[in-house]
Amino acid sequence: MFNSSTLTNIIREALSILPNIDEKRMFGGTCFMVDDKMCICVSKHHLLCRIGEERAVVELENDTCRQMIHGGRLMKDYVYVDFENLRDLKHLNRWIDLCLDYNPQAKASKKQSSI
Repeated sequence: MFNSSTLTNIIREALSILPNIDEKRMFGGTCFMVDDKMCICVSKHHLLCRIGEERAVVELENDTCRQMIHGGRLMKDYVYVDFENLRDLKHLNRWIDLCLDYNPQAKASKKQSSI
């Protein structure tokens, strides 16, 4: 069974070969930004995966994840994957790949201006 520390290190290693990777504390965990866009986040008990609305619908039908709701709003591009649903490294890598596949189409968040 995976824990948050192990998953963070595995994802960090998997993404280390890519340019323009950053880590930020968000959503109660460590989020990995790819090209200034949130890609995948490790929290205490789940991954937050940005896989796009179309892919999320498929994965939700397969009952492998649950939809993200943030501030009472349905976040259609994002799903939670509970650690207990990650069977092995191959399964984890599949989720990482789904996030990376969607990343080029994802929109970057607006940068906060510093005043």
